[in-house]
Amino acid sequence: MGSLPANIPEPELKDFNPLDLEELRKQAYQTVDFIVDYYKNIESYPVLSQVNPGYLRTQLPESAPNKPEPFETILKDVQNVIIPGMTHWLSPNFFAYFPATVSSAAFLGEMLCTGFNSVGFNWLASPASTELESVVMDWLARLLKLPTSFMFSDTGGGVIHGTTSEAILCTLVASRDRALETICDENIAKLVVYSSDQTHSTLAKACKIAGILPRNVRVIPTSKEDNFALSPTNLRTTIEADVEAGLTPIYLCATVGTTSSNAVDPVGQLADVANGFGVWVHVDAAYAGSACICPEFRHFIDGIERVDSLSLSPHKWLLTYLDCCCLWVKQPILITKVLGCNPEFLKNKPTELNSVVDYKDWQVGYGRRFRALRLWFVFRSYGVANLQSHIRSDIRMAEMFEGFVKSDPRFEIVIPRQFALVCFRLTLSDEYEPELVELFNQDLLDRVNSGGKMYMTHTVIGGTYVLRFAVGSTATKEHHVSAAWNLIKETADMLVGEC
Repeated sequence: MGSLPANIPEPELKDFNPLDLEELRKQAYQTVDFIVDYYKNIESYPVLSQVNPGYLRTQLPESAPNKPEPFETILKDVQNVIIPGMTHWLSPNFFAYFPATVSSAAFLGEMLCTGFNSVGFNWLASPASTELESVVMDWLARLLKLPTSFMFSDTGGGVIHGTTSEAILCTLVASRDRALETICDENIAKLVVYSSDQTHSTLAKACKIAGILPRNVRVIPTSKEDNFALSPTNLRTTIEADVEAGLTPIYLCATVGTTSSNAVDPVGQLADVANGFGVWVHVDAAYAGSACICPEFRHFIDGIERVDSLSLSPHKWLLTYLDCCCLWVKQPILITKVLGCNPEFLKNKPTELNSVVDYKDWQVGYGRRFRALRLWFVFRSYGVANLQSHIRSDIRMAEMFEGFVKSDPRFEIVIPRQFALVCFRLTLSDEYEPELVELFNQDLLDRVNSGGKMYMTHTVIGGTYVLRFAVGSTATKEHHVSAAWNLIKETADMLVGEC
C-alpha cells in the first residue's frame, strides 16, 4: 500500500532538501535585495499595468518543470515577466481605491510570521500567537478610546481577520442566529438587513452566504444634502415598515469612510434607532477608522459604545501590509456559539476550562497566520506619535490637492473632502450637456491612467461621474501630489483644446 507502481522508477531524491538552511540564508538575502531594489525603482514602472489579458500564459511553459531551476533564473523571470503585469500599489503615484500601506517594521514582522509558520487555530497550538493577538487588539482599542466592553479586560475582545468581508460575515451570522433563537430557524426568510446605498458591496455578498434573501436586504438611499451619509430618520422609517409587515430586523452596517466618497454615517444616532429594535449594529471603518487614533478625528466614531461590533483594516492606513482587519465585538460568545467547533482531536484542558481564547471559533476557517506580529512590530517600532503623524501628513497632502482643484475654475469638488480622499471632476462650462461632461471626465481618467505616470479611479455618486484622488501610499510626498495635479491639468488642457 502506498508504494509506486512497478513501471514507474523511484525518483532520485537523495540530494533533495526543501529546507537547506544555508541556501535559505543565501536566497533570502538575494530576495530582500531584490525587494529593496524594486522599492527603489518603483517609479520607473507604469503605475497601472500596461499588459493585455492573457499576456502571462504566452510567456510561461504549459507545464511545471520536472527538474529544479536556478534561483537566479526564477528571480530574473519575476523581473522580466511578473513585474510588467503588476499594478504597483506601492508606487508614490498610486492614488486609486484606498491605499495598501507598508513599512519596514511590518515587513520584518511578516518575515517572522512566515518563518515561524505558526498555525494558531487554538491557544494550545500556539500560545504566543493567540496571546499576542489579544494584547495588540487591546492596545489598538485603547488608542481608539473604545469602551472597555470591546476589550478582553472586560466582556469583549478583538480578533485579526484577513479582510472586512470576513468581519462582516462573522458578525452577520451571529446576528442571524441570535434572532433565529427567538423566531425559530424556519423563519429565516423574515430576517432583514440594513445599509445605505454607499455601503461596500461586501455586505451584499455576506448576505448571500448567510442565507439572507436578496429581497430582505434594505439599501437605503442617501443624498448630497447629507453628504451621502445614512439618515437615522430614513432608517427608522424603513425598520418600522418592516416590523409592521411582520419581518424581523437583525443587522445594520454603518460605515465610517465609505468607498466612494468617505462619507461618515452618524454612528451614535443610527445606534439609537437600531437599539430600539434589537438590531445588531456593526461599524465598518475599514479605511477611515485608523485616523481615529488621532484625537482630532476620534469624534467620527462617537457613539461607538452603543454598537455591537467595529472593524477597521490597518493594512489600509497603519503601515501593516495585507492582510490585516481588526474586529472587536462586545459579546464574543455570540460569534463563538455560531462558528465554534471542537472535534475530539482538538480537545484540550485549557479549552475545556474556558481559560483561553481559541481564535478558530472567531472566524470562518480554522487555520490562521501570526498576523499580530506585524501590528506588534509597527506599534513598537514607530510609536503612536509617528503613526498619528503619518495619517496627518496624508491628510495635509489631500488638502493641498483639494486646493489645486479649487484654484482651477474648470474643476469642482463634488463632495466635501473627508480624510485623504478628494472627489472632483472636470465641469467645463454650462454650454456642455451633462452626458458630454461625463464623457470628458471618462476620457480624462483614461488618458491620465494610460500614460503610466499615475493611477486614480472613479465612482458614480448621486448620479454624477466623479474622479477619486486618494492620498496614502507609504512613499507619496508633496512633489508627487503636485506632479499628479500638473498631469491632470495638462491632460484637461489637451481635451478642451480638441473640442
